[in-house]
Amino acid sequence: MLFDYKYSGSTSVKNTTKQTGISFSPDTLREPTFFVGKLNKKIAFREAISALHDVVISDLRFQPKDKEEYKAWAAEQEKIWLSEYMADFQIETVRNRIQELKDQLHTVYKEKSLVMGPFNKAKSAYFDYLYKNDKDAWFVLDPVITVHPDEVFFECFSKDESSYGKLSCNYNVFSEINEFKCGTTNIDYSQGLYNEFQKIREYKDTEFKIDPSGFEAKTTNEEVYKEVKIDLPDSWVRGFLQVSSAMTLPATVLDLHPMDIYSLCQFLRRFKEKKGPRALRFILEPDQPIKAVFEPWHEEIIFHRSIFQGNTAKTIRIWGRRRLLILERLIPIAKNFKVVLLGSGLPSFFIADLGDMSYTLGLSGWTNNDWSTAGNFDLMAPRSNVDLFTQEKVFDALKTNWFDTSANLAQKLNLDPSVVSASLTAYTQAGRVIYDLNLGVYRVRELTQEPLDMKSLRFASPQEEIANQYITDNRVKITTDVKADTLHIKGKVKDKNYNFNTLAVLDKDNRLIEGYCECSFYSANKLQKGPCEHILATRMALHSK
Repeated sequence: MLFDYKYSGSTSVKNTTKQTGISFSPDTLREPTFFVGKLNKKIAFREAISALHDVVISDLRFQPKDKEEYKAWAAEQEKIWLSEYMADFQIETVRNRIQELKDQLHTVYKEKSLVMGPFNKAKSAYFDYLYKNDKDAWFVLDPVITVHPDEVFFECFSKDESSYGKLSCNYNVFSEINEFKCGTTNIDYSQGLYNEFQKIREYKDTEFKIDPSGFEAKTTNEEVYKEVKIDLPDSWVRGFLQVSSAMTLPATVLDLHPMDIYSLCQFLRRFKEKKGPRALRFILEPDQPIKAVFEPWHEEIIFHRSIFQGNTAKTIRIWGRRRLLILERLIPIAKNFKVVLLGSGLPSFFIADLGDMSYTLGLSGWTNNDWSTAGNFDLMAPRSNVDLFTQEKVFDALKTNWFDTSANLAQKLNLDPSVVSASLTAYTQAGRVIYDLNLGVYRVRELTQEPLDMKSLRFASPQEEIANQYITDNRVKITTDVKADTLHIKGKVKDKNYNFNTLAVLDKDNRLIEGYCECSFYSANKLQKGPCEHILATRMALHSK
């Protein structure tokens, strides 16, 4: 999926002894969006925007070691060892000849190092420059910034497609506001910008600007515009929309004291698991302190400052817990953390109350959302049958004030609340509306300049699309059994006029580790190309019961 951007110059931060100026360069291909003001909450903003940067660069996927240099060395060394071994069966002159060749080879390597030295130095300098100045080689997509009548908020998504960050700043964060125009735009962002953010100080006046001059008509100096084309994988965009869509779903909500988050992060810093399960289990009992259990050690932390206010006892497990370390920088400035849990293995949200700012960290079910977990959380929840005219009517009403609740919109438009909610959910899934978990309102936010092709984004594969249809048509029947710490799901999937018997085996981390089906796809590929649609449907049926 190709995205085009055009920036008027580059985002910059100018630091002097008395003043700091932050000037973001917006995408001029989009509708004019700008904001000019002076920061009031300087230190809190610095820490929050730095924590947002931690999401941008986050990549916790397994990185295999690069062994190419070792293999090349081993191949050369093998020749030397073989020569030394064979020398034991030869005359003394062969030994002398080998030594001569070693000396010559050493001289050649020395000369090579001397000749290649300037090149290697230049190459190293180039990559250092690239890391500091060319964000396109290191970041997947520029952060999105939205200006609304009541607040400015940033959004970003991690490189490993599993973490979402949102920083909302209401207008009390600014001591004075000169001008602004509501809308959404991408901002030019680089590694150097993060380094400059660290220089923000309380004693300096700090100007915050989404540069309005970027939209002025110019007839000269057109070279100052920087055009960027980024080809994003569909999985990245799908992941962004998945987390956004998850915000609208029913969830279990609890409050944690900042020191409770500190305890979680401290444990994660002190201990590193070497085997599964790697879940963080929340044990929730009405009017009792919240408990967190770290697997596989089953170490328990009791949060005596945080009492669960729910009416029903429950246990919820989440995975990818090391992503919570992103919250560390917010602990000193946070008043409270609201935790929103959709369920075991489903997305979760941690919302830091920073006073006039709020920081939302959204986490997908797993750090690595590969095919073994496909179907665990359906990105695009089934849409209600609302006609296009009604959907557009709801969206236009929302855009009048830029944000509102579904109940207010239903009253204004004289529509059934379920119709309004379904329309807003459809626009959320299309990347045009976002649900504000902190304030409980829907907000207009156009993720991209052009509307996304939702048909191509809804499912990760043809198999997942077919599996979803099986679930929708109620053509899947399952039974479950626990054997040797694994969950065995036996299924019967009706496909046209034939019933396929299936088996899906999940480990302690709810990952699909074994599977079986009677279909031709499984017979030909087993699980080498991922599970067939029947195994996927069996896996998905576990959470649709």
